[in-house]
Amino acid sequence: TKLEQRATSLSQWKNSYESGKHLADSLNKNGLSHVFVLSDGIVVNGSELTLGISENLPQGVGLTGGLSGDAARFQKPMFVNDTPVEGAISVIGFYGDRLQVVASLGGWDIFGPERKITRSKNNVLFELDGEPVLQLYKKYLGDAAKELPGSALRFPLNLRIGGSDSGLVRTILGMNEEEGSLTFAGDMPEGAFTNLMKANFDRLIDGASGAASTTSKRNKDTSPELAILISCVGRKLVLDQRVEEEIEAVREVYGANTILTGFYSYGEISPFTPDAKCELHNQTMTITTLSEK
Repeated sequence: TKLEQRATSLSQWKNSYESGKHLADSLNKNGLSHVFVLSDGIVVNGSELTLGISENLPQGVGLTGGLSGDAARFQKPMFVNDTPVEGAISVIGFYGDRLQVVASLGGWDIFGPERKITRSKNNVLFELDGEPVLQLYKKYLGDAAKELPGSALRFPLNLRIGGSDSGLVRTILGMNEEEGSLTFAGDMPEGAFTNLMKANFDRLIDGASGAASTTSKRNKDTSPELAILISCVGRKLVLDQRVEEEIEAVREVYGANTILTGFYSYGEISPFTPDAKCELHNQTMTITTLSEK
């Protein structure tokens, strides 16, 4: 398998979409089979970045990856060659006839009433049902509101757009006390509907096992050589000492011969199912498996 790597930073472009388009356009398309993206997770809009890359790749080319994080601090940018670079984005192109399989599953329970997004701009959410969203979060978090935005990782939002029955999970990256707003890792379009979510320990672990099982079926019952696991930092905070069970669940599916690696992220880039379009997710476990024939 041949590899090509490209990198840029958000400061060089008008927005995250344009940076993603540039990276996709800069890759040699001849023989390209998959693209893996690693991006800053604080200033880059993951939804726009994913769209910019995916819309400018040839039909059938897969896309996965994640947004880098620094636990729940939301301060340090991504490092490139041991140097912190704000807004850094890098892609790796895989070339040749090689198998790439992806899955993404969650494990959160919805609670409380569904609310409509009545004011937002890109990934900044101002109002739900006409009420300031920060005020609403503080109400539900209680004493944990003092630890915002980190404590909000335990209470992501389920985002449902249009008449869709399925939703995306969105996690918080920052807040603005003066505006009463919250900044999310992906777009929060006006008119969409949201619910608060809370953790279900067993479902989080089942989600990791389910993601591995989906890729295993696509691998036709042969274990992959390498599995890259990207799990949202919010899952780590919730699972705490049980976080090893998430990895053990994946290991149980793949067996002892598959090399496991990965990181905790501020956003996961993957199709929800192997044949769906690529999107930005939060609070999920995504798995990219690589095997050479």
